[in-house]
Amino acid sequence: MIVAGSTTMQISHNGIEFLKDAEGFRDKAYRDSVGVWTVGYGTTRIYGKPVEAGQTCTQNEAELWLTADTASVQTAINRSVRAPLRQNQYDALVSFVYNIGIQAFQNSTMLKKLNAGDYSGAAAEFPRWDKAGGQVIPGLHSRRLREQSLFTQ
Repeated sequence: MIVAGSTTMQISHNGIEFLKDAEGFRDKAYRDSVGVWTVGYGTTRIYGKPVEAGQTCTQNEAELWLTADTASVQTAINRSVRAPLRQNQYDALVSFVYNIGIQAFQNSTMLKKLNAGDYSGAAAEFPRWDKAGGQVIPGLHSRRLREQSLFTQ
């Protein structure tokens, strides 16, 4: 185990593939379930500017943006989580935080439970984050169960 708060962990190749699969690739901008313009592998901002209608990308561009976007997520996890993590747990957290946002994670019960060493309690939090715009989103629910499964492996 590695302690995320004391040693810099990085998402694994398997974690990146998991995240790419969870997000799916879209080469044309689309509105996500809450109306945010998104492109590539869930990218909502490119070089600090919001994605706009009509934007397109190649798969290579999308992978570059995903790398950049996950860098800030990983920094936040490495700074926030003080409990030891296995690689699968870390990879699951990167997918989760990439989707819900850094601030939401930093204010979450999941983080509190993790830092208290309550891994099963933290794992139980994943399915609670299956809503967008106040509605349960089936695809989001499925993603949370996959993240939970990866976390508990």
